[in-house]
Amino acid sequence: MGSHSWGSLWSGIPMVGIPMIEGPHGQGCPYGQGVGGPEFGSSPQLGVRAVSGPHGREQPFPTPGAVHGPGAVVKEWFQKINKKEEIISWRMDGNVPSDRACGHRQPGDRVGVGRAGGSPAPGAPTLDCSSFAGVAQPWPRAQQWLSEDEDLQLMLQGSLLRKVTSRRAKERRFRLQEDGVTVVSERRFGRAPSKQSFSVAHITAVHRGHHSEGLRRYGRAIPEQHCFTIAFEGGRRNLDLGARDEDVALSWVRGLRTLRGRLRGMSQRERLEHWIHGMLQRADRDKDNRMCFQEVQIMLRMANIHMDNAYTHQLFEECDHSGDGRLEDRELEDFCRRLLRRPELEELFGRYSGEDCVLSAEELRDFLQDQGEEGTLQQACAIICAHELNEKVPGFSTALPGDIHMGTTHEVPPLPHPPARQQDLMTLDGFTMYLLSPAGDILNQEHTQVHQDMSQPLCHYFISSSHNTYLTRNQIGGTSSTEAYVRALMMGCRCVELDCWEGPDGEPIISHGHTFTSKILFRDVIEAIRDYAFKRSPYPVILSLENHCGVKQQATMAQHMKAILGDMLLTQPLEGQDPSVLPSPEQLKGKVLVKGKKLPELQPEPCGVTSILDEEEEEETEEEDRLQAKDASHVAPELSAMVVYCQATPFPGLAQALQHPRPYEMSSFSERKARKLIKEAGPAFMRYTSRQLSRVYPLGLKMTSSNYNPQEMWNAGCQLVALNFQTPGYEMDLNTGRFLGNGGCGYVLKPQFLRSPHSGSPRPLVLRIRGPRGATLSPCCPQVITAQQLPKLNREKLSSIVDPFVRVEIYGVTADCSKQQTAYRSNNGFNPRWEETLTFQLQVPELALVRFVVEDHDSTSCNDFVGQFTLPLGSMREGYRHIHLLSKDGASLSPATLFVHVTCRCP
Repeated sequence: MGSHSWGSLWSGIPMVGIPMIEGPHGQGCPYGQGVGGPEFGSSPQLGVRAVSGPHGREQPFPTPGAVHGPGAVVKEWFQKINKKEEIISWRMDGNVPSDRACGHRQPGDRVGVGRAGGSPAPGAPTLDCSSFAGVAQPWPRAQQWLSEDEDLQLMLQGSLLRKVTSRRAKERRFRLQEDGVTVVSERRFGRAPSKQSFSVAHITAVHRGHHSEGLRRYGRAIPEQHCFTIAFEGGRRNLDLGARDEDVALSWVRGLRTLRGRLRGMSQRERLEHWIHGMLQRADRDKDNRMCFQEVQIMLRMANIHMDNAYTHQLFEECDHSGDGRLEDRELEDFCRRLLRRPELEELFGRYSGEDCVLSAEELRDFLQDQGEEGTLQQACAIICAHELNEKVPGFSTALPGDIHMGTTHEVPPLPHPPARQQDLMTLDGFTMYLLSPAGDILNQEHTQVHQDMSQPLCHYFISSSHNTYLTRNQIGGTSSTEAYVRALMMGCRCVELDCWEGPDGEPIISHGHTFTSKILFRDVIEAIRDYAFKRSPYPVILSLENHCGVKQQATMAQHMKAILGDMLLTQPLEGQDPSVLPSPEQLKGKVLVKGKKLPELQPEPCGVTSILDEEEEEETEEEDRLQAKDASHVAPELSAMVVYCQATPFPGLAQALQHPRPYEMSSFSERKARKLIKEAGPAFMRYTSRQLSRVYPLGLKMTSSNYNPQEMWNAGCQLVALNFQTPGYEMDLNTGRFLGNGGCGYVLKPQFLRSPHSGSPRPLVLRIRGPRGATLSPCCPQVITAQQLPKLNREKLSSIVDPFVRVEIYGVTADCSKQQTAYRSNNGFNPRWEETLTFQLQVPELALVRFVVEDHDSTSCNDFVGQFTLPLGSMREGYRHIHLLSKDGASLSPATLFVHVTCRCP
């Protein structure tokens, strides 16, 4: 591919083609490595610009040292010699120190190489083939990370690690790929090839020692200091590994944590670079770092682009300036620039920048104000300083087109380029980076921090809640795991459920009773809660106990909670707290609350137990089960003493509950019973939930652990709307969206009319997602809805290209629920564009959630899910915004985005 590997090429091609000058030492990309005498291939300070053929035509040429192995371009050099083609001269680029230049020559000097088969000219360099060993260079953004870190160097070489599972520990070779993101594991023994991989971008945590349940159960034979666990986002299970020695384990733990930190700091542009770099490497079948027409077609299909063959071939020929039927260097750069153009951003930029093709601080301020932001000159200058990438102002360069990246070939020296950033000017590149940054995100970035009043009573908040938290799959034969609690807590869940049953050896267990689900120790779950309760959020965690244990093991439960949780466990009412009002999340920071049965204070039974049956147990447990577990209907005094503010009681009925409110008591409702109350006595039920906590849970008959629509329960003010976190779907998307704001802390303040039913009514609102034919920010500026780099659904089938459409869904009160969608765009998942405007009338915007869904149109069967993003309407920003899509299980689909324009107006 000329003097660049795939990695080095893309350091010069950002999303919209940002030119980048490469320094002699590889700034930006390590172009130019290794020429000179016996050290040929060892010096990183020299770059070869071109080789002149017999007809005087210069062609891009790589420095052989830049290819770690006998790559195709190096081979081409020898092929030219073998074909007795005369190589007249070469020329070197870069400010190479004279003592390192070939024969002490200066950049631009021509050095004779001689004819094929003849002797080199006096002083000419010789080729040392032994210096060529390896493959194309890695992604440039990762090169510096990888070369400077000893841990990452070890990971690149690979390590034999034992993968610990319930069956046995299997030794595999784990190796970090050159992209600095992908880790591949290969089976050590056996004839059948077996490769698996994961992305560092999907890792949520790396833990040392026997931290996970899997290692505690099945990895005891491996020394604890040799073990570590990798936890992933979404539904992927943890990876438990054991190394041969402690140093290797420590290097992998540190290395993965280092890479996670690097990736979290990546900009959208860098994520796109990595995405393209990966496609180029996969499409380059013969690994020659050049792209023939067939490989370009493969790359397009990988990128979810279907192009007419004739048009693709025409574009290919237009970019194939050398006419050799292969794209390399600037030819491939030109081809990809055309693909990566964002016409809608160019149009938007042009409306504000005018003819000079740059935005002044004043023009950027105008744009910000049109976005509905508080745009000031100071803010505009700060944005330019933060996001402007191109240090040169367009129009001042004398470089010929295409020469920016490789160095000039003409005689006229370039004039000084005034830096745009220093003049408070923004180019199209900087404007694009700004819109792709968090500042251009549809989610209000102020809402990524806790911004609501946290000093109100607990019953005034929606509280993120999980049902059957211990399950990793369905409730009939699924696996129970402490990792499910860790995952839920790290998602911001603040109420977890523990189904407690009699266990062997006097140890209570957690499982879904009378099913084939596996069992875990109550003690292990409490330890996991202790370790993770407040990593994601400092606000209180509620343990919802569904208690089927006898008195003795209930006492054991109480002992475990007291010993393990220590001061975290709330066992006494807060001093000075009004008994008629629940304390606030702020008052209960860092505390664990127990929800369970409590002994009556005035009528203790002589044996120290009482027969209080929890509402949820009453509805989900069959009569014969209750008879078989008679002791489960009793509560031990030790456990009763730990129940303070969340006393589980059967629902007494709305009339009695409203007449004699008891804030410290809470009832649980099945989804069916909650719907019935809402339908028959909605206003009264809302008054009840404004004073007391209520919990709603899915019907126990759902064998697949499916969920219900939580929105209808939130509409009635129910606080703890428990869902099966292990079951992806739109219901969990809504739950994630509901608690996306307020810093993701798991507590969201209810609207005023749900906290005080006698307060004023909500104000209606009109929401528009606009297309080019809708109203505009300025009279001439077209508005658009576009998508970028949508994921390919069937990676194994190259011919499978998505036909995407966007559906916008509103969830809120019944009158507000609505769905509208665009038309689909055939065979284009790379940069589809829709010209439509979607309008919604909302009566209660305070409760509304907006869900953006992308699906693949199918005329003969159900549409396939591509990606989605859900957020509260109150956290959605107006103006031109990017939406970063998520997968079905909540993992990032970066760099996939939607670009929309939003307005919210009162009618």
